[in-house]
Amino acid sequence: MATKRILVVDDDSYVRSGTEEILLRKGYEVETSGSASAALQALEGAEYDLMLSDIKMPGMSGLELLEKVVPRWPELTVVLMTAYGAIDDAVRAMRIGAYNYVLKGDGSAPEEMEIVVEQALKVQDTERENRRLRSELSSRYGYGSMIGKSPAMVQVFDLVRTVADSRATVLVTGESGTGKELVARALHYNSPRAGGPFIRLNCAALPRDLMESELFGHEKGAFSGAIRQTRGRFEMAHGGTLLLDEISEIDPALQAKLLRVLQEREFERVGSSETIEVDVRIVATTNRDLAREVEEGNFREDLYYRLNVIEIGLPPLRQRPEDVPALVQSFIERFNKENDKGIEGLEEAALELLGRYHWPGNVRELENYVERAVVVSPGPRLTAADFPRKLVEGSNGSPGELASQVGLTVHEMERRLIMSTLEALGGKRTEAAAQLGISTRTLRNKLHEYGAMNAFKQEAAAAS
Repeated sequence: MATKRILVVDDDSYVRSGTEEILLRKGYEVETSGSASAALQALEGAEYDLMLSDIKMPGMSGLELLEKVVPRWPELTVVLMTAYGAIDDAVRAMRIGAYNYVLKGDGSAPEEMEIVVEQALKVQDTERENRRLRSELSSRYGYGSMIGKSPAMVQVFDLVRTVADSRATVLVTGESGTGKELVARALHYNSPRAGGPFIRLNCAALPRDLMESELFGHEKGAFSGAIRQTRGRFEMAHGGTLLLDEISEIDPALQAKLLRVLQEREFERVGSSETIEVDVRIVATTNRDLAREVEEGNFREDLYYRLNVIEIGLPPLRQRPEDVPALVQSFIERFNKENDKGIEGLEEAALELLGRYHWPGNVRELENYVERAVVVSPGPRLTAADFPRKLVEGSNGSPGELASQVGLTVHEMERRLIMSTLEALGGKRTEAAAQLGISTRTLRNKLHEYGAMNAFKQEAAAAS
C-alpha cells in the first residue's frame, strides 16, 4: 500500500515541527505549510490523503481554509487542531466537513493525534473502496454495458434510462437468457437507490412452503425449524430494490399477501402480528405470458396490473443478430481477464457461424460458448473450430427453413451440410471434418463424390 501523504498547516513553527516528527515516526510522508494560503498552493501542486490544520491562524483561519478545501478536494480528509476553549469552532468545523479534531498543546498527548489520524485514514480507505465498488457496479450494469445497436435494444435502453429515476414497479419480460436480471440491475444502479441494497429472490428455486418466509421473514418458533428470528427479502431490501425473478412461479395463495405489500408497503413476519413498513422498489421478471396466466386463472389479475406499471420487453437474440459481434467482443474481453488469455477477436468464418445460429438459449448461451472458446483456443483469434459442433449443426437453418427443405434426398442434405460447414470454417478441411465427426479422408472422398473438389480449390485460391 502506498505511503499516506499528510499536509500539516500551522503558523507556529514549533507546533509544525513537533507534529511533523510525530507523524514521520508513524511512517507517513509529511509536508508542512505556515499559513492557510500556503496550504492552498500546496494542494494545487500535489495530492494529499489528509490535511491536519490549526483553526486559529492569522489571515485566513482554519475554518475559512476548510470552507475552500471541501468543495475543491472532496476526497481529502481534514482533521483540525484546536486548543482548549475553542471546542465550539471544532464542532462547527465538523459540520462544514472536517472528519474530526484534536486538542493541541498541553491539552493532548501525541498518542491522541496518532489515533485520530489513523482512524481518519482507515475511514478514508473504506470510503474509497466503496466508491470503487459503486463505480464498478455502475460500469458493469450501466447503460453502456447493456450491449446492442439493434432498434429493439436501443428502445430498451431508452426506456430503462427514462424509468430508472422513478420508484414505479417494473415488469421485465423475455425468454430465458435474454438479460432480464441485467436490466433490473441497471434500473437499480442508475437510480437514486443505487447506494441501497439490491436483493434478488428466484421465485422458481424455492419450495412453495418456504416462499412466504423468504419474502417476509419469520419469528423464532413460527414453524418447525425456525430456531431464530429471520429477516425476509423485503426487510433486507429496505431503501433499495427487490428483484422478484420468475414472478409467475409464486403460489396463488401468496400472491394476495404480495399484493398487499405493493399497495400498502407493509407486512408482518410469519408468526408475528407486528406490522413492518418498508421502502422498496419492486422489479419483477418472467419468461411467461402473464396476461395468459391471468386468463387461465394461474395469476391474480390485480397483482398483474400492480406489477405491470412499466413493462420492459427484451427481444430474443435471434431477432437481433446485428448485436452478436459486439456481444462476442465484450465476452472475449471479460474472459480474457478471467482466464489470463490474450484472444484478440474472432475470424470472419466464426462470426458468420455465430450469426447464422438461432440461439435458443439467447445471450446466456452465446456467453457460455464464447467462454468455452476463449478457454480452449490457442489464439490469437477464435475460429469456428473453437466452438461446439452444435453450432454448425444448428446454423444450417431454423425449423422453418428445414421444413422448406422437405423432399430433399439424404444425399443432398448431406452435401449441403458438408459444404456449408466448409464455408463456415473458411475452407479448413481438417477443422470441418472434426466438426462433422468424420475423418479427413472421408471428407475428401465426399468432395470427390460431389464433384466439388475442383470448384472448392478454385474458390479457395480466389479467396487467398
